[in-house]
Amino acid sequence: MNERRAARSVEAVFREDRSRLLALLAARFGDLDLAEESASDAIEAALERWPVDGVPDKPLAWLLTTARRKAIDRIRRDRTYTQRLAELQVENDRATTTVTQAEPGFDDIPDERLQLFFTCSHPALSPEAQTALTLRFLADLATPEVARAFLVPTATMAQRIVRAKRKIRSARIPFRVPGPDELPARLPSVLRVVYLVFTEGYTASSGNDLLRPDLADEAIRLARILHRLLPREREVTGLLALLLLTDARRAARTDAAGGQVLLEDQDRALWDTDLITEGQRLVVPALTGPGVGPYAVQAAIAALHDEATDFTTTDWPQIVALYDVLLQIQPSPLVALNHAVAIAMRDGPQAGLALLDGLTEAEELRGYHLLPAARADLLRRLGRTTDAAAAYRTALDLVRNEPERATLARRLAELTDR
Repeated sequence: MNERRAARSVEAVFREDRSRLLALLAARFGDLDLAEESASDAIEAALERWPVDGVPDKPLAWLLTTARRKAIDRIRRDRTYTQRLAELQVENDRATTTVTQAEPGFDDIPDERLQLFFTCSHPALSPEAQTALTLRFLADLATPEVARAFLVPTATMAQRIVRAKRKIRSARIPFRVPGPDELPARLPSVLRVVYLVFTEGYTASSGNDLLRPDLADEAIRLARILHRLLPREREVTGLLALLLLTDARRAARTDAAGGQVLLEDQDRALWDTDLITEGQRLVVPALTGPGVGPYAVQAAIAALHDEATDFTTTDWPQIVALYDVLLQIQPSPLVALNHAVAIAMRDGPQAGLALLDGLTEAEELRGYHLLPAARADLLRRLGRTTDAAAAYRTALDLVRNEPERATLARRLAELTDR
């Protein structure tokens, strides 16, 4: 019984605070490999000692102290770390700290996860490496789970993570929060990683399922951590608001068979009103003040969708106005595509189609199935059946998500069966 209770306690602590423990160890020793290894050593020690000695009052503090001792033992056994040991001046840690001594209270332990966020999202790393490291060390996904998120073999992802960690060591990327002068330039990369994780969870890029709830949940959890650590950063608030307001529609986005349900057809009674309320409350401070950011604007757009009682009563003029702002502060073909769709809803399909046709040569949208899909929908509304069918076929050649493919195939069949 004691062994089972100890195992459950270790599991609970590690599940809730693994990223915090890793961040503390990485900040202390400047090495992600050493942080992972010593954390694992501490878990093994807990599984051995807690059934005998009892679960400590402060389990995380116990694990942290033990992990630090294990890390120092590893450093002493590895001559390549001798210089690092001297630099870190940790020789006295083991002599002055034992596992049986009174541990610091949980509230006395600093939260170093913000440092880890910026380390994993350092501009010296590729965007793919940034996302992989964030999922591995902050979202607590195992390497096979990260590999599934990227749709690559586990061995490939393991090599990618190893190379990224090696880059952190070789480039001497510091485990620290950027200063006030650096933060505006560095924060967007951190937010982008979280946003990309959510985007893949909201609509999977490929596979048999429309959604990846595991990734969407982890992105929201990461956004909440960032908001706790940087409560005054308006774009952090805006990102969290955007994720909550968007994810609130999750239950209505698929039918009982897992098929896609488009926004205009969703049962809005299934939308999560608690998430909508929380997101709406966050939008206000995100938009308050000069220099509004792109995530705050997108959150405002999501709020307008969530506030509408049905699709027909959506405030399209206000959504267009917000996309106008977004195009000014974050111009991109993808934003222009969404702006064109909103224009079509406000001014009619011909107005939107003219804008979409101007995007067909955009390199960023080459191979993006939603551009021909949007064109097909507008052509269908204009009664241009032959052109619409051709656009649907183009979209079908590009789409890799099966529920989205089924939606496009159904629309095409509706045209060709007439």
